[in-house]
Amino acid sequence: MITFTPLAGAARSKSPSPLAYILQVDDVRILLDCGSPDWVQEASPFLQDMQTDVESTSTPPWQEYCENVKKVAPAIDLVLLSHGDLAHCGLYPWANARWGLKAPAYTTLPVQAMGKIAVTEDVEGLRGEVDVGEEAEMEENPGRNVDVDMEEQSEPPTMGPGGRCVATLVEVQDAFDSINTLRYSQPIHLQGKCQGLTITAFNAGHTLGGTIWKIRSPSSGTILYSVNVNHMKERHLDGTVLMMRPGNTTFDSLVRPDLLITDAERAAVLTSRKKDRDAALIDTITATLSSRSSLMLPCDSSTRILELLVLLDQHWSYSKLHFPICLLSRTGREMLTFVRSMMEWLGGTISKEDVGDEGNRRHQHRRRRDEEDEGDALGALALRFKYLEFFPTPQALLQRHSSKDPKLILAVPASLSHGPSRHLFADFAAVPDNVVLLTQRGAEGTLSRSLFDYWNEAQRGDTWDKGKIGRNVMMDGSIKLRMCNKVPLQGVELDEYLQKERAAKEKEAAQQASMARNQRILEADEGDSESESDSDSDEDEDEVNQALVGGDMSVDGEEPKRGGGKRKRKSEDDMDGGDWGDGDEGLTKQLLSYDIYLKGKVSKSTSFFKSMGGQAQRFRMFPHIDKRRRVDEYGETIDVGMWLRKGKALEEEAEKEEKEEKPAEEDEKLAEPPSKYIETEVEVQLACRLLFIDMEGLNDGRAVKTIVPQVNPRKMVIVHASEPSTQALIESSASIKTMTKEIFAPTDGETIQIGQQVNSFSISISDEMLKSLRMSRFEDNEVAYVRGRVVAHSNSTIPVLEPTKIGPSPEPSLPARQASLQQRKLGSRPQVALPHSTMIGELKLTALKMRLATVGIQAELIGEGVLVCGPGAKGSDEISEETVAVRKLARGSVELEGNVSDVYYTVRREIYNLHALVAAI
Repeated sequence: MITFTPLAGAARSKSPSPLAYILQVDDVRILLDCGSPDWVQEASPFLQDMQTDVESTSTPPWQEYCENVKKVAPAIDLVLLSHGDLAHCGLYPWANARWGLKAPAYTTLPVQAMGKIAVTEDVEGLRGEVDVGEEAEMEENPGRNVDVDMEEQSEPPTMGPGGRCVATLVEVQDAFDSINTLRYSQPIHLQGKCQGLTITAFNAGHTLGGTIWKIRSPSSGTILYSVNVNHMKERHLDGTVLMMRPGNTTFDSLVRPDLLITDAERAAVLTSRKKDRDAALIDTITATLSSRSSLMLPCDSSTRILELLVLLDQHWSYSKLHFPICLLSRTGREMLTFVRSMMEWLGGTISKEDVGDEGNRRHQHRRRRDEEDEGDALGALALRFKYLEFFPTPQALLQRHSSKDPKLILAVPASLSHGPSRHLFADFAAVPDNVVLLTQRGAEGTLSRSLFDYWNEAQRGDTWDKGKIGRNVMMDGSIKLRMCNKVPLQGVELDEYLQKERAAKEKEAAQQASMARNQRILEADEGDSESESDSDSDEDEDEVNQALVGGDMSVDGEEPKRGGGKRKRKSEDDMDGGDWGDGDEGLTKQLLSYDIYLKGKVSKSTSFFKSMGGQAQRFRMFPHIDKRRRVDEYGETIDVGMWLRKGKALEEEAEKEEKEEKPAEEDEKLAEPPSKYIETEVEVQLACRLLFIDMEGLNDGRAVKTIVPQVNPRKMVIVHASEPSTQALIESSASIKTMTKEIFAPTDGETIQIGQQVNSFSISISDEMLKSLRMSRFEDNEVAYVRGRVVAHSNSTIPVLEPTKIGPSPEPSLPARQASLQQRKLGSRPQVALPHSTMIGELKLTALKMRLATVGIQAELIGEGVLVCGPGAKGSDEISEETVAVRKLARGSVELEGNVSDVYYTVRREIYNLHALVAAI
């Protein structure tokens, strides 16, 4: 049985982002994606009568989603991530570190790398503007005492301030490093609790490494999880494998799944042609820069930005433009470095054209020379954009280029809710003739979505939503934006902070001093007890040495004759202390001597040798010192001190070089002064132009309604769609006769059950039963019909299937025999029941046509589910008597129609060969 529960991104939802779903196959719980919402949401600034602060409400809009993920995270057995953006994997690091999501996770290598970059960019942007908890202080002050912090807080919080779940950079690194990576079309047979499941990744398009997951279960069949796919071939990516193309063999393994989970976000959208959209984008950029104005493109940090960079680089190289392309991102260089190392995952035209360099003969010769020298010219030279400049902050951009200089700015994030893009928009939108170019619609509650709604309402009728390009809109008026910043403390606030920090350090030093004092007291107590016994041992040892020098050795513990007066004896008080005691124990001390030091009450133990009077007398022994060898096997003396000194010198030299090579930025970061988070409201005067061009790289309504019938699933679940889009796909599927009628569209938190409960049991077949089976070969399996009884043995936990013992039938009575003789006619035989037989398999007319061609019978498909075989299949109007028609009916029925002939029996034999005939015993 299959159970499906959307945690977020369900059908008929107002805000379909993020995506997270629970798929339970039998006892295995699978988490499909784990996206994060936009943590800084607000109402539209263009609606003055509405509240501008979403956080002022009682609960944030994402709290229910986070609570649901937190509740189910420890029980998850498998995690599958499909795309490397925030909507699909943004919450995974937090759930992995704080909520116990430790299940094995799988994705492709580019999704792992791009997801890490996207989450890192989002985390750094939020921590630079919003208070997300004490984790930020731990990163800024790595020297803080961890023991004190652990006493104050035993475990990290499961929710951040304001309900935001923003992980630390260390948690992001650890979470994505723990993900298992695989390649396209690489089946993985899972182990452990997921044993029996097989997962396979296929190309989905839309993003680098984007994945369609095929989950194969022996009890529930094939499940296909396909969200956010793109059928179009782009400049850096190939289209999805779900689009049927001539000669495509990969698609055959994805046809007719038992369950298809797909999105319908754009089922009601009709986009324009890709050529028209690219031309509109290039024309707008060229016209704006030529008029000495600038453009701003809000974009993501790792996925769809690659298509824009390749398109812009090609246009700059072709048109010989000299305007700068500025990428406003903290992780831009790192992202391109990762992409250059994964050239085998790229597609489209990037591998055929010279992208990222001048593209002339000199570049080709250079590439050829590097191929001979290094062998990795494609990865070394591709995607090195000549006109691209990187800037971590808007301040760094303004220091390099004046606000009056024409330039193209790619700013992250695309939502404009925080980060560099929001701060840049506040100043950029007030300059006349500047253009804000949107390439995505954005999620609900973000400034990007508010700007799109403003542009959409300003369009004239149906100029752009019917496959055309919209026009730009001149913005006017003013809006109020909330701006968050992190500023250093000054004046009284800085003095108060330093005073509190000084008091905390003094308190910490007092605690450490107290702990050290207690430790010294404990050590002193132990030292006193040990010194008393050690002093007695030293005293006896001195006696041994004096006896050896003087020539006399006392047996009964008396003073030696020579040199004994020069030595001080211990007082009786000291002798009675410690572990020695009084009375007979003092005698034991006098009689005992040893060549090693014995501490504590070891001297009170009895000897191995017994005597009649009690404990045997112990005699003193000469001391023995075991001298260690000072040379090795080759006769060389080992100078350990020299190696230690040399190692210490090397370590000091390496530390010195590391400090010299450390950039000044890290030193400034370590010396960052104490700061605070402030929130201000800025009034922005709008004077720029606004234009939207769809560059999301997703299927539109025509593609969705074409691909789904080609996949032709037995059951379908619709997710990640609004109410109109969900209804549009349901109506489109209902109009196709061959499409399934079992279509589900669950809402957030709604659980649906697909299929029936199947109970599986383990059983062993006895040797006698196994010998009597008539096995039939079907594909890669052997099947047989069995009938027996289940027997449970006391020495085994698995029941055994044994054949039924048929004993001798009782002899019928005389009236029964007479009645049987009267019914039997002369010359007739008694009726015997025929053995039960079953045919296993599904007939494919295309496979039957190929088998008939090998035996010399021509066949043609003349209609839906009809195959004509024999002479009548040549296309002539005359129908021969040997013509046979094979009709494939519903519910697995096959009808063979024709006259009795050689063709008829040959066709019937080939149909039987495509099935497994299982006969009863």
